[in-house]
Amino acid sequence: MMKKAIPLVTIVNAGHHGYESGLKLQKQLSNQKAEDWVNFRNYLILQQHDPVYTIGIRTKNYSDADEQRLRKLGAEFFRTNRGGLITFHGPGQLVAYPILHLHQFHPKMRWYVATLEKTVIETCRKMGIPQATTTSDTGIWVGNNKICAIGVHGSRYVTTHGIGLNCCTDLRWFEHIVPCGIEGKGVTSLSNELQRNVCVEEAAKVFVRCFAEHFKCQIQEKVQ
Repeated sequence: MMKKAIPLVTIVNAGHHGYESGLKLQKQLSNQKAEDWVNFRNYLILQQHDPVYTIGIRTKNYSDADEQRLRKLGAEFFRTNRGGLITFHGPGQLVAYPILHLHQFHPKMRWYVATLEKTVIETCRKMGIPQATTTSDTGIWVGNNKICAIGVHGSRYVTTHGIGLNCCTDLRWFEHIVPCGIEGKGVTSLSNELQRNVCVEEAAKVFVRCFAEHFKCQIQEKVQ
């Protein structure tokens, strides 16, 4: 029996750009023949966004009036095909989009989400936050405060969207929404928990190492 090949994932450091640019990059990289999973090229996009509120496929309690209210704050607003409710992305937050063909890893979305959660939890622990964990609510939590939002999409075993890990994010942006539709809970960041400034670049390095470990893959940097 042939041993399964170790998947290769190419890191794409996309820098800081608008949310629409991130979506276009995601579409460009995921636009491959899903049936040819052996030759599918896997990517991990690392980026920061300009201030933006996004809603997933569950649009509960958010109307056009709410959209206009949020836009007046100086943020963009997008409706997407990811899972989950409303969240915020902005400067100081690591937004990571894994573009993977799960047949090269494990062909189950439940496994994928659980492994993504373990990757974020291990990232937090390696950075000095051992209490980061999952709960019955989506995302990664430190006590009653969410430190990382998770909203993914899968089609024909190809994953898009991903996570938003608060590093040194201005958490006041979250005061204008009920993050991910969860009442009575708050948000936090790596900087807030560690009482020092944690930049996105620092967190990204740890996240990539943990990603390689939990997804059991090889990592290479994209040549520009």
